[in-house]
Amino acid sequence: MKRMTPRLVRRGSLAALAAALLVSMHASAQMRWTSTLTVVKEGAWTGPRLQDGQPDVEGVWSNDFANHDNFTDPQGGIPGDPTKGRRLANGAVDRPSKPRSERAPSRVSDPADGEVPFQPWARATQQEFLANFFNPTRPEYVEPGAHCAPAGVPKSLYWHGYEIRQFPGIVVFLFNGGTRIIYLDGRPHLPANIKLWNADSRGHWEGNTLVVDVSNNNAKARFARTGEFASENVHVVERYTFEADHYTYNAVFTDPTVYTRPFTVTIPAHRITEKDPQDGWANEQEWANVPAGRAPLFENYERVCVENNHGHGAIVATAGAAAPAGGTAPTNGATSLNGAAAK
Repeated sequence: MKRMTPRLVRRGSLAALAAALLVSMHASAQMRWTSTLTVVKEGAWTGPRLQDGQPDVEGVWSNDFANHDNFTDPQGGIPGDPTKGRRLANGAVDRPSKPRSERAPSRVSDPADGEVPFQPWARATQQEFLANFFNPTRPEYVEPGAHCAPAGVPKSLYWHGYEIRQFPGIVVFLFNGGTRIIYLDGRPHLPANIKLWNADSRGHWEGNTLVVDVSNNNAKARFARTGEFASENVHVVERYTFEADHYTYNAVFTDPTVYTRPFTVTIPAHRITEKDPQDGWANEQEWANVPAGRAPLFENYERVCVENNHGHGAIVATAGAAAPAGGTAPTNGATSLNGAAAK
């Protein structure tokens, strides 16, 4: 993959903005639009471990296949999109002009047709959500993410990049719109009457695979802007299978009140570092506050919706852009590629 050096985009520098936008689009095409499904096989963990014995998988990760627009055709845009799905967003064209056979596979890997096995009433409801997405006249037609609600399970895994942190007996996911804690100590699930946006997770490691039992879902989040959904009765069993720089997510969703049968969701993911191209979606980075005298540092940020502290989809500089005396890189006047001024 070709590497690029991001540049700080300043107000009044149209040339720099245009150049950064073109580079970002190129990088985005490489990072977000692969059509190859990378599958990590389950087996023994051969990498480093933490003190409590967990496989060390800490870092920043992102899915391989596009974003949250379409659940079963990840690179196909949103059916009915009046912009035809080729508008600029976060510095990248929303989807490439490719036929379905050349786009990424459905996130539904079972059944083989790649469709969620909805009961007839549920399929009609999903189609109603989809038909009204661009002109919502009722609260349920508004994508919850538009209100910065947590993206839920499984959409959090393809709603921007995210960070995984580990502590003794705990795995923590830090998402753009919320936090998810997976307890590994065998504690029981929360009482059934407590429902959460990101559900309640209990896990354990099997070799290189984190197995997670997911319940207590409030079912308010959608799977995508195409309107797929579950009910509060949904039960999910997830398997995150890791190697050094990739992991494969396989999860079985069971909800007899909505689906005719259980189905499997597969999401490939890769590790993000500061050396990877920024695309304003999967690899969002921001200047860190550092003590006076230290070199500038930029790092992946998270939880923009939670902290409400920055314009969405920002792209920033490397240390090649001068920081002021004292070590903190400039932020006043910096502009992200979506036009949101940094605070």
